[in-house]
Amino acid sequence: MAGFRALAEQVRNPRLVATQRRTALRKCLERFAPYGHRATWHHLCTRAGIATQDRDPDPERLMAALAELEEARTLWLAYEEQCAARRRKEKYHGIRQPGALDEWHRRTWGGCDIVPCESPQRHPAARLAVVLRRMIAAMEAGRPRRDCPVCGSTHFAWLPESPDSPAAGPACRQCGVLAPVSVLTPEVLMAADRVHRAGAFAAA
Repeated sequence: MAGFRALAEQVRNPRLVATQRRTALRKCLERFAPYGHRATWHHLCTRAGIATQDRDPDPERLMAALAELEEARTLWLAYEEQCAARRRKEKYHGIRQPGALDEWHRRTWGGCDIVPCESPQRHPAARLAVVLRRMIAAMEAGRPRRDCPVCGSTHFAWLPESPDSPAAGPACRQCGVLAPVSVLTPEVLMAADRVHRAGAFAAA
């Protein structure tokens, strides 16, 4: 099975037809997809100006989408290396109990669903690398906050578990990301749950 780099070279290969290069880009998302596969694909297509169902897209647009994905992956791989080095140092000093940052990193190891989104069509508009930097900074700060670490909104609604959603938790009502519980204050989490319950009651 081809790895991310080999697939990226296929996307760049001018000897391949656009359909093959598009397929290679989709397969890249099986190795690295910060929002989850479908949401990351929708995000890249939206930013690069590609119709999500276009089977013969402009190769230049595919290259633009790949460049954004690779930028984010480079950032994430460097962060994973830093985390691994930090944990080795902590274990050397006898710190065995992982914290919230380590739990988040364990769940996101490999680069899929790092910042899951409410739906494949609802995600931040900023570049993937920008969003990852903001989320990493929020997690490393270690201080619960009242606003979304990605867009700064203070409005959340609790997204329940369902077959259609990648995860459950507090979803930002502005940019659609599901923030890690540990990054928000208890008051914000309770308010998000109240919004969810009020919506469920209204729907009933």
